Amino acid sequence: MNNIEKFSPAGLLLVGKVIRPHGLKGLLLVLAYAGSDTSFWDAVVLFLKSVSGKYHKYVIASVKPHKNGFLMKLEGLNSIEAAEVFRDAGIYVQKDTLTRKSGQWFFHELIGLKVYLVNGEYLGNISQIIFTGSHDLYVVKRKTKEIFIPATYEVVKKIDLEKGEIIVSVMDGLLDLNEV
Repeated sequence: MNNIEKFSPAGLLLVGKVIRPHGLKGLLLVLAYAGSDTSFWDAVVLFLKSVSGKYHKYVIASVKPHKNGFLMKLEGLNSIEAAEVFRDAGIYVQKDTLTRKSGQWFFHELIGLKVYLVNGEYLGNISQIIFTGSHDLYVVKRKTKEIFIPATYEVVKKIDLEKGEIIVSVMDGLLDLNEV
């Protein structure tokens, strides 16, 4: 384990989570919040934040798709006992190592954006993103309530990071149905 004693996480971005160890040789079953393994490969080096709050630095040896996640092998992590330490750990990479294609956004860029309907009505700000199997849900804080907006092409019409806003089109009743 490569424990980092004096370390500032300010330049890191959460890109996934360790679900559990897989097998006896130190493999980790991980969930990538981006839905692909490119965030891991772009970074090469990643930081695991154990549930104790300590950061550990590793080099990625391999990442392979597996069911609804990925199997990750890290250099120096060679046993189930060593891997067990990272059950439920956050997976972080340095922000400056990530690249994105046109039309892609990082979740941290979406938090706080103002959400408007196509008719200009202000709904609130994105306070959280819930990761689901089929599509993500944007949690929009509206006064004292929250609205769940599906992050699909049919609903999200435009994301403008420069303006700090998202334009959505929702079918009748969706806002009432999803208001908590």
